[in-house]
Amino acid sequence: MPDIAAGRTAKPPRAHHVRSSSLLPVLPRTAPDERPARRTMLEQIARLESELSQLFCSTWPRQGFEWSVSSRGGPRVLSLAELEALRDDLADRLSQTRRSLSDRTYVEDQNRRRIETMLLEPDQHKWIRVSNEDIGEPGCRHWHVRPRWGVLGMLMSWWRVRISSGCPLAI
Repeated sequence: MPDIAAGRTAKPPRAHHVRSSSLLPVLPRTAPDERPARRTMLEQIARLESELSQLFCSTWPRQGFEWSVSSRGGPRVLSLAELEALRDDLADRLSQTRRSLSDRTYVEDQNRRRIETMLLEPDQHKWIRVSNEDIGEPGCRHWHVRPRWGVLGMLMSWWRVRISSGCPLAI
C-alpha cells in the first residue's frame, strides 16, 4: 500500500512459507472410472459376436468352421484386461474364419466352373468327378465324366457327364 504521508510505499508483511500439502488431509487414492472403457469394450465385443453369427449364417451348411466362444471362468464380471483379451480372441477368430471362408469359396467357385466346362467339353475332362460337397452344397449328388457305352465309348472317344440323382434311400 502506498503511504502517501511518508512519501514511500509500504511493503506487505512477509508470509511464512508453509507447505500446503502438510495441511491438507490425505485423501485415499481412487481408481479411475472404468465405466466408459467397459461400455466401449462391451459394445466392441457385441459387434464382433454379431459379425461372427452373421458369418455363421452365411456359411451354413458348410462344415469345418469353429464357432464356439470359450468360457472365461464361469459367470462373473470380467475385468477390463479380460474383456480386452476376449475382444482380441473374437477379432482373431473372425478374421481367420473370414479368410478360411474366402479360400473355400474360391475353391467352390473353381469347382462350379469345372462343372460348366465338363458339361461343355466332356472329352477334355475324362474321369473327373465333382460332388456337391466340392461346390459347398448339401447332398450326395455328383457330376462324373464317363464314356458312353463303356469300353466301346472309351475307344470311340464318346464321353458324357453323368449326374447322379443324389443319396440312395435307406431302407
